[in-house]
Amino acid sequence: MSNPAPGDPLPKKHHFSAKIATILVFSRPFLVFGGMICAIAVMWKLNPVIYTIGVCLLLLSMTFDLVDGWFAARFVPNAPLAPLADRLMDKLVYSIIFPVIAVGMMWRLIVITPDPTRGELLHAVFVLLLCVTVLIRDNFAAFMRGFAIRQGVEPAMTEYNRMRTIVAAPVSALLYAYAFHVPEGPPSWVYFKISWLANFPLRGLFFIEILFLVINFGSIAGYCRKYGRACLDELCMGNEGLRRRILAFFPNALTVMNAMMGLIAVFFAYQGRVRESYLMLAGAATFDKLDGMVARRLGLTEPLPEEEGKRKINLGNLMDDFADAVSFCIVPGWIFYVVMTDYASGRPATLPIGLVSVVYVLMGFARLIYFTVDKKPIPGFFKGLPTPAAALLVVTPLIMLAQVASQDTRWVLFWGYFAFGLMLCTALLMNFYFIRYLHMGRYMSRNPWMTRLALLVMLSVVTPYFGVICLVFMILYVLSPLVTWRIDPDEAARETRAETLHSG
Repeated sequence: MSNPAPGDPLPKKHHFSAKIATILVFSRPFLVFGGMICAIAVMWKLNPVIYTIGVCLLLLSMTFDLVDGWFAARFVPNAPLAPLADRLMDKLVYSIIFPVIAVGMMWRLIVITPDPTRGELLHAVFVLLLCVTVLIRDNFAAFMRGFAIRQGVEPAMTEYNRMRTIVAAPVSALLYAYAFHVPEGPPSWVYFKISWLANFPLRGLFFIEILFLVINFGSIAGYCRKYGRACLDELCMGNEGLRRRILAFFPNALTVMNAMMGLIAVFFAYQGRVRESYLMLAGAATFDKLDGMVARRLGLTEPLPEEEGKRKINLGNLMDDFADAVSFCIVPGWIFYVVMTDYASGRPATLPIGLVSVVYVLMGFARLIYFTVDKKPIPGFFKGLPTPAAALLVVTPLIMLAQVASQDTRWVLFWGYFAFGLMLCTALLMNFYFIRYLHMGRYMSRNPWMTRLALLVMLSVVTPYFGVICLVFMILYVLSPLVTWRIDPDEAARETRAETLHSG
């Protein structure tokens, strides 16, 4: 094989492949712009043929987005402008398509479904927030990459960024097909396949969108972790107080998300969707784990040298206690009252449901107060059942109660009485301070297999046994002090597996 001429940057046989790679990279904005024109035409004329063309353009753009990187790396290796061009095209595409999707969701809500349910209304609002998050993440990433280049650091592609790039195009195509769907289209197999996407279950859409939202937040967190310290050093100019106030935004934002997830759980409970309520509570517990971990990693839990010995109100601790009181005390009692009132017909309905709900909330408050004023905490352990675990425990039988409400009266009686008794027992367990419960969040950080097991439990949401599986998982945690009391507190307090290996 002859070598290329000195003035020829590529072998001749690669010229055609380089042109194909260029088309794949630079044609995506035109395809997406065509999709936007089709969306405007659909909103104006309600033409299913134009809708089909628009979705096909988005699917073609998605395909190009998934293969252009591999194609360019295979046939145009070490191209200096390839990463910059790819990022620029992504920015143009997302700046066009996600605002169009946000508008399309509102249009579908008003025109196609003039009498929307609360779930559809919530979904439209959630998609709007998702689109805003995507655009914020893109601008934030551009700023952090520019700052890294100023510091002489070549920005690297993280795993979250790769995952986001892979997921963004399919998610945008799916949401476009759902938002601009025109029913009763032509009898063609293309329209039939696209209509399947347009009638995607709302629960599945929520799952995909929440996953995409988490990936975007993970990408933002990755940039903060990699370049945040150098950025703060230049911004704060040695002012440690200002530095702490800026860093406190991140754990405080996670704390606010904790409370928001709890309130969304109540909204789902009013719709009779107890599974979704449980998932929201699990999300609140996750944010509760993350806000403390982030605060410790950022060094915000230790006072400044000039503040040692001074009593000072900590806004972060107050926000954390308030969020825990909402998500893990008020919300479970509220969900218990709503579900038992709606589904526990017959004898369970004659039980003092409202009184027990109030008792649980007050006992949860007492647990939080004790945790705050305890002068002799045990590192890595909780005294009494922690409120997040208690909330996840008492809602599990309510999942089964809602599931069997229209099937078998005997099971309704069983799960109604079981939920009532479990509510009382859990309220007491939260205040049995002589029982030591392992800090599950730190244990999961040290043992990735436990995190994978918890994810498998959550993935069982697609099965009819989700409530039972979660109940067994939580009961095992309730019984865990029989084994975990032997663990050394210094070991239980460690955050990561690396710290454990280092200490060993």
